[in-house]
Amino acid sequence: MSSRRLLLRDESDENTRIVIELKRGEIPRVVVNKLFKHTPLESSFGVILLALVDRRPKEMNMKEMLEVYIEHRREVVRRRTLFRRSKAEARAHILEGLKIALDNLDDFVKIIRSSRNRDEAKVRLMDKYPLSVRQADAILDMRLYQLTGLEREKIEAEYLELIKLIQELTEILENENRLLEVIKGELLEMREKYATPRLTQILPAEGEFRMEDLIANEGCCITISSKGFIKRTPVSSFRSQKRGGKGVIGAGSYDEDYVEHLFTASTHDYMMFFMNNGRVYVEKVFDIPEGTRISKGRSIANVLELQKDEHIAAMIPVKEFAENLHLVMATRKGVVKKTNLSEYRNFRRGGIIGINIDEDDALIGVKLTSGEDDLCMITRKGMSIRFRETDLRDQGRATRGVKGITLKGKDDYVVTIEVVRENETLLIAGQNGQGKRTAFDQYRVQNRGGSGIIAMRTTGVAGALSVDEEDEIMLLTNGGQAVRTRAREIRVIGRTTQGVRLINLAEGDRLIGINRIIEIDESEA
Repeated sequence: MSSRRLLLRDESDENTRIVIELKRGEIPRVVVNKLFKHTPLESSFGVILLALVDRRPKEMNMKEMLEVYIEHRREVVRRRTLFRRSKAEARAHILEGLKIALDNLDDFVKIIRSSRNRDEAKVRLMDKYPLSVRQADAILDMRLYQLTGLEREKIEAEYLELIKLIQELTEILENENRLLEVIKGELLEMREKYATPRLTQILPAEGEFRMEDLIANEGCCITISSKGFIKRTPVSSFRSQKRGGKGVIGAGSYDEDYVEHLFTASTHDYMMFFMNNGRVYVEKVFDIPEGTRISKGRSIANVLELQKDEHIAAMIPVKEFAENLHLVMATRKGVVKKTNLSEYRNFRRGGIIGINIDEDDALIGVKLTSGEDDLCMITRKGMSIRFRETDLRDQGRATRGVKGITLKGKDDYVVTIEVVRENETLLIAGQNGQGKRTAFDQYRVQNRGGSGIIAMRTTGVAGALSVDEEDEIMLLTNGGQAVRTRAREIRVIGRTTQGVRLINLAEGDRLIGINRIIEIDESEA
């Protein structure tokens, strides 16, 4: 039956082709073909073809890799063929002896019956007939049923099959083309045996696709070392411990490197990186390279497009850039600035300006606030000042800020800024491993810009947090030790006291930072 096809083109869509198939006596069939210029599932990635060749590692291109694989298969098939031929020749040798015995059955029986023992029978048979030791042993091991005509036919047929097999195996060993045919046939057989149909269904896109839909929402710790190595580690890698323990290894120590910053977030958050010079970079948390507790991590330069002499001063995780939230920044010299979070919505890969910094100053801390919070600044010498956030007006991103605290002495500087929260206490940790919790009502509200009051008597403050009874705290030291403990295990004591021991420090080690652990609910995850 003849048929014709008409090809039409949709003028409104150059990628659409309409085919009308006409067959005599049948209803015309219309087929619509969509032509795509780009493959939707196509992706490019680099592969290093590294393999052991002659027991030595070697990096190869695709052609060299195939040649090495074919050579490997050639050696495997050759050695296997040699083994099979030797087994077949050994069996054929035995069958040749059995054939001699069956052809001279009466004489063999006479010799065996007249011999005193097995050894004498074997010697007499080998003297009279051209038999080897193995053939003679096989003849003496024969059972009577093998003397029947049917069994004799089986022996003859088996011998002929073995001779044929030996010839085939010998041809494979002596003929290179035949050897390659065997390799090709086995590869085709493997393809047929393990071939499976496509399991993934390709459907039209419905709605907006987001990378977050493919990534589990879970809590993680993000660490940055003093030499600029960053990684994220699941919170489950750290177990809870009692106060004062030695802890677990929180980060590997490489060439006198140590963990300098520790922050926690969930994988679906945005992570805002604030540099010491006031510049801000924004990345998704799941884009930060993952590592184990003791791994080194990846250079921050491979994650962010950092400028010269930039290093991390603070990191803030946010779920979205809401207009009802604010960022309060504090510098080493005591300057503070408040900016609406929505001002950072239009971030760029190369970073944006977050705050203007004086030449002799540096950004040391950033806090996410509601606009109506109280703020508390802590200095290295243990001084503190609490003031209302409403004392600060919203400023743009590229502004300097105002004075938050007056420092006492040239060697004093601001260590951290913390948000005052109801029903929480202020946890302060010293560099010597001592720490305490103190109720916020012991810190009276003052006007911004004063010198403040004593928060802790210590040689140096490592960090401070606003915590409640259910919080878990992570403490990290210069040497890479980490302790995860519950806030309720740290005693609430007076404002001017030294505190209790939080972690046992090794000689020469010191506490460098503390942070709250974030846990993700199963329903949220």
